[in-house]
Amino acid sequence: MTDIDQKSLETLAAELGDCLLATGETLVTAESCTGGWVAQCVTAISGSSVWFDRGFVTYSNDAKTEMLGVPADMLAEHGAVSEPVAVAMAQGALIRSRAQWSLAITGVAGPTGGTVAKPVGTVCFAWAASDGGGMTETCHFQGDRESVRAQSVRHALAVLLARFRREDWGSRFA
Repeated sequence: MTDIDQKSLETLAAELGDCLLATGETLVTAESCTGGWVAQCVTAISGSSVWFDRGFVTYSNDAKTEMLGVPADMLAEHGAVSEPVAVAMAQGALIRSRAQWSLAITGVAGPTGGTVAKPVGTVCFAWAASDGGGMTETCHFQGDRESVRAQSVRHALAVLLARFRREDWGSRFA
């Protein structure tokens, strides 16, 4: 079980929403291992339709390709749990929405699906801005499936919130 409660995730979502509201911008999400949990946290906030455009849940590789335009050859080369795929998901979500900001999450929540190269708890993130900026990160979370997923939601929201608070967004896209 995780020590991250739903209320703390919704608090992060509300704080991010305040930042987006202040700038007049919107968010789109592209989620795999979290199954729409970020979108659920965001839409739990009354009035979030002003700053949340839409969310894509692309659990299968086919969904990543069909809904977000992730190239099949990229999935074959890098696997679904990779920073290049997370970037393609984030960029695909921006293209297919009206949002200025996106976040993407793809990972191995477990308890099955892990490999030596990508053990359970490996989660790849991408955050992208419509102006071309963005960043990626791979994290290795500990715990059971629910814990890995909750930590992923928290991390995705917290990093984007930190960007709004710091204004030092850099691009690490290859």
